[in-house]
Amino acid sequence: MTTVAVIFGASGGIGSAMRTHLESHGGYDRVLALHRKSTPPLDLLDEGKIQACAEEVRKAGGELRLLFDATGALTLGTARPEKSLRELDPEVLARSFAINAIGPALLMKHFLPLLPKEGRSVFATLSARVGSIGDNGLGGWYAYRAAKAALNQLVRTASIEVARKNPEAICVALHPGTVRTPLTESFTKTGLDVQEPVVAAERLVDVLTSLKPADTGGFFDQRGKPIPW
Repeated sequence: MTTVAVIFGASGGIGSAMRTHLESHGGYDRVLALHRKSTPPLDLLDEGKIQACAEEVRKAGGELRLLFDATGALTLGTARPEKSLRELDPEVLARSFAINAIGPALLMKHFLPLLPKEGRSVFATLSARVGSIGDNGLGGWYAYRAAKAALNQLVRTASIEVARKNPEAICVALHPGTVRTPLTESFTKTGLDVQEPVVAAERLVDVLTSLKPADTGGFFDQRGKPIPW
């Protein structure tokens, strides 16, 4: 049977690097790239388009062995990450949740049922260390932190449901580290380990390869180390 990997957000820095790496070294017969300009187009804010993408993937056939979600947004238009409570904007909060939590949740809703009922398969979504409540010692970045924390809970909950149908399936949230992309270009600091997308992709693939069914529902960094909730 043809093995298939699907990348969501495949036009972004990490997504495009993952696509290139998986096509060259991933061991999949086919790599499908979904993004805003793909055919069909993927729009996290439009469930109908997400459902249409899932239907096209189903029709294409093959065994889905990897679903990799590289979507997400830190800055939203002119809105910057908040430094204090007085900067909270309900519209920014809602949009951050829509893109960073609700969108990925809808990907899980429509694509996780397409995973095989037997054998190893992986769903991985890019979260962020700042979404960890236990690791939060700096504060700020309210909308992004809260949305990523919500995403982590959604992944954890979905992993329990998926395991009932396939004990070998794995659902995880991954922190990619700081990667040189448009998302992070305004927030890098001197001395920070900033990775090129190709390096980040290699590290993430190594983590994906090492995951075991017992890891499902977990939250891991780019080295495969667990991150506290």
